Amino acid sequence: MRVLAGILAALILLIQYPLWLGKGGWLRAWEVDRRLAAQRENNEALEKRNRALGAEVRDLKQGFEAIEERARYELGFVKQDELFFQILEAPRPQAAPAAPADKGSPEKPQETKP
Repeated sequence: MRVLAGILAALILLIQYPLWLGKGGWLRAWEVDRRLAAQRENNEALEKRNRALGAEVRDLKQGFEAIEERARYELGFVKQDELFFQILEAPRPQAAPAAPADKGSPEKPQETKP
């Protein structure tokens, strides 16, 4: 009877090995499921980007306002009989580097007269 129980236990363990560690086992299925979820998130982000690009293409095909806006901001175009003013900020003066102290002469404190 013990031999039969040992053989059955060994068979159960042999059946469990492919279930957990085999090519189509649970661990492999969990890994594939995790990769599938990550790919779905990536696909959703790409679909959102595609929808935005599609809307921009439709806008560019249908009207001149979008084309004009892009030409103005990206290429700096100006309409005929239109004045363009560009305001530049004055460059900030850079701080002059501190002069190295003269090692030979000690500094004298300045005296103030009343």
